[in-house]
This record gives sequence, structure tokens and C-alpha cells, in this order.
Amino acid sequence: MAQITNLTRYRKDKARAEKRRQGDENAARHGRTKAQKAAEQADAERAARTLDQHRRDDD
Repeated sequence: MAQITNLTRYRKDKARAEKRRQGDENAARHGRTKAQKAAEQADAERAARTLDQHRRDDD
């Protein structure tokens, strides 16, 4: 005998899982500590400075 599936419950569970996945993704992307943000900014500044130092000035 087939098992009865409640489609409303299925849709709600699916929506909850999607929201949870999206929230976890956002937390991973934006949920950084102040030290991590400072370190990433320092790395970006260092990379920009290194790139500028290798730039050629052709007049």
C-alpha cells in the first residue's frame, strides 16, 4: 500500500530547508570576525601595493 504524502507539509519543509541553506551561506559569506576582516583588508592592500610597484611608467 502506498504511503500518503502531505504536499503542504512537503512544500513547507522544502522552503524551510532552502531558507536554512541560504542563511548558512550568508553567515559563511558575511559572518566574519573583526580580525578576519582586518586581515583580508591588509591582504588586499598589500596586493594592490605590489601591483602598483610593478607598474611601468612609459612616457
